[in-house]
Amino acid sequence: MKNINTRRSIRKYSDKEVSDELLNRMLSEASRTQTMGNMQLYSVVITRSAEMKAKLAPAHFNQPMVTEAPVVLTVCADFNRASSWCRCRKAEPGYDNFLSFINAATDALLYTQTFCNLAEEEGLGLCFLGTTVYMPQMIIDTLQLPKLVMPVATITLGWPAENPPLTDRLPLASFVHGETYHDYSPADIDRYYGPKEELEENKEFVRINQKETLAQIFTDIRYTKKDNEAMSAGMMEALKRQGFIL
Repeated sequence: MKNINTRRSIRKYSDKEVSDELLNRMLSEASRTQTMGNMQLYSVVITRSAEMKAKLAPAHFNQPMVTEAPVVLTVCADFNRASSWCRCRKAEPGYDNFLSFINAATDALLYTQTFCNLAEEEGLGLCFLGTTVYMPQMIIDTLQLPKLVMPVATITLGWPAENPPLTDRLPLASFVHGETYHDYSPADIDRYYGPKEELEENKEFVRINQKETLAQIFTDIRYTKKDNEAMSAGMMEALKRQGFIL
């Protein structure tokens, strides 16, 4: 069983099977998480086959854990099921809009985090893939998602075959605000980000990338304006195709 203070993202997995019994129990237990209007606006696609994992991998920039993990879970914001229920019960749904996507995405992400907590309590390792929202149309096509279903989270899951070091976190004072939001002065930034910038691994990261600051790694290499704008356009187009925006 893991403690939240020592949790790690796991990208390498053993060959040990994740049983259907264990997986289904955790998926069921996770459904007790918070949900808007008790509607459970999410669906989970389980991928175990090597063939399907290979098809999903390009949407996640071919990160090795996508094909190497025993299980890949794609969690979707899903208003299709609720809309079908409404139509079958003489009710006309009105969930083909952006607010409904936000509500369903919130449900899906709450469910995802609850599942992650349960899985780690069992000793499983997992990695949350932020790439899910970068090229969603590839995932939509691969998993044959109908309208009003949108992928929002992907988890690679298995028994750990590594024990990586803990990653750093900002201090509590950097993100907790009393009563109202207090903007950050240059002195605040120095106080909160200085320790992160002084870590040897981050200083080395700056050096090998020939940058002046750690922030430039994020703006110039990892999450560039050009890439963000291009992927934003792709996500908006996918939301249109899935029926969440006009």
